[in-house]
Order: sequence, then C-alpha cells, then structure tokens
Amino acid sequence: MTDCTVREVVDALDARYPRSWAESWDKVGLVLGEFEHAVTRVLCVVDCVPETVDEALSIGADLIVAHHPLLLKPVSSIAPDTFKGRIVHRLIRAGVALYTAHTNADVANPGVSDALAARLGLTALRPLVPAEGAAAGDGRGLGRIGELPGPVTLAELAGLAARNLPRTAAGVRAAGDPEREIRTVAVCGGAGDSFLAGAARAGVDAYLCADLRHHPVSEHLADGGPALLDVAHWASERPWLDDVAAWLRSEFPLDVVVSDLDTDPWTVHSASAKETHP
Repeated sequence: MTDCTVREVVDALDARYPRSWAESWDKVGLVLGEFEHAVTRVLCVVDCVPETVDEALSIGADLIVAHHPLLLKPVSSIAPDTFKGRIVHRLIRAGVALYTAHTNADVANPGVSDALAARLGLTALRPLVPAEGAAAGDGRGLGRIGELPGPVTLAELAGLAARNLPRTAAGVRAAGDPEREIRTVAVCGGAGDSFLAGAARAGVDAYLCADLRHHPVSEHLADGGPALLDVAHWASERPWLDDVAAWLRSEFPLDVVVSDLDTDPWTVHSASAKETHP
C-alpha cells in the first residue's frame, strides 16, 4: 500500500467540503497534525471526545475525520489539565492528525442530510434551505426534502426511523397524530428547530431532526405545521460517516474505519409507567 500524506488527504477533503461553505462562526479544516506525516488508517467520528480518541489510538489511526469541531469556541489554554487540552496533547504525542468538516459538510451535496434521508428511503431530494453565498447552487443547502416509497402513518415512520438510524438511549420521539398519513418528509442532521418554519412553508407531511424543544414544537403543531420526529443528535449525523469513509476509500489507498461509539450524552431512557386508577 502506497502511503499518502496528511496534506494530500486534507487537500482532498477541502476540495469536497470547501471551507468557504462553512458558516462564518464555524471552525473547520485541519485542527492539528503534521502535513507531511504519512496516513494509512483513518477513523471517522461524529465527536472528538476521549472515547473516540481512545479508539483512534487503539486501532493505530493516523488521522481522525470528525464532524463536530473540537475547538469551536475560543479557548485561552490547551493545558493538559483541561478537557480539550488533554485531547490535543494525546493526539499530538501519538502523531494523530485531526480534521473537521462541519457546516461545510452539512450544506454539501451529497452531505450530512443526504445520508440521513437515505436511511429513510427518501427520493427526489432537494434542499430544505437552499445554500447562499459561496455554497449556492448544484442542489446544496441545509436539510433535505424527499418522498417516501409509499404512504405511512406517523407512528409507522417513527418505527422506520428507529429501525434504520443508529440505536441510542433516547430513541425516536414523534409529535402529532400517530395516524396522520405521511408521504413527504424533511430531514436535517443535527439541531433543526431553527428550520421549523421552513418545513411548514415547504408543505411536507413530517420533519425529522434532533434537539427539538418543548415550546417551539408545541407552537409549531398548534399553528398547523407538519408532524415532527425528534432523534438523538449523534444518530442523525452518524450515517454521514459511512458516506465520507466510502469516498475516502475510493480516493486513497487507505484503511478507513467508521466509529460506532455512541457519543450521545443521554445514556438512560425509562418510559413513564401509566397510572392506574381504581
């Protein structure tokens, strides 16, 4: 197997997910690593956390490709007694590079929401929010709208999502009439309540995303909006890792591993027991 370098893989990732497509507040691209170091094994993760760093070191990865930025918010120190500092020091000592593709991968076509839509069998995809600026055109944008192979009820769609998305303690929640007929669905990988109005304007029957909150959901449904499905943030973005891993294997002679470590912070779910009255 012929080695390639960190620089070669980074340049290819930057071409597929240009940094100019990222939101202005985002922090994407190479976070750490020597450009001329050889890469033979890559680990793809949603989150760069101690557990996925452990995994990278245990499999001998030379590069981590992560979706969520490790250093999104400014820090004044990466001392080894800080959470992020410990990660940075471990990776540098082990010679493991770290690369992030976040909102530039969200808006890409294909991108994060395309992989999520594929898990539900959606076809005829188009952006929920078409991209503007540097990323405009060619079907790029945030979220996707698509058509199911056939009509299902909301309850059936929730079951489909639960079966086809990565399993988490949080599972899948749905809001709306369980018997509502669903034909068209909007999806958005990650937090999606800022696009509730866009889903309503699009006229879809249901909208699936992560991190939905009580009041926006309640007001959305009261205003006649589409049914809603709420899934774990990690589960909504994990499908993209398969896509970027397959693409990396097609571009380079690399061993690419996809992490299935569930990094969703919610680890326990207990359904409420129904009260019984005499």
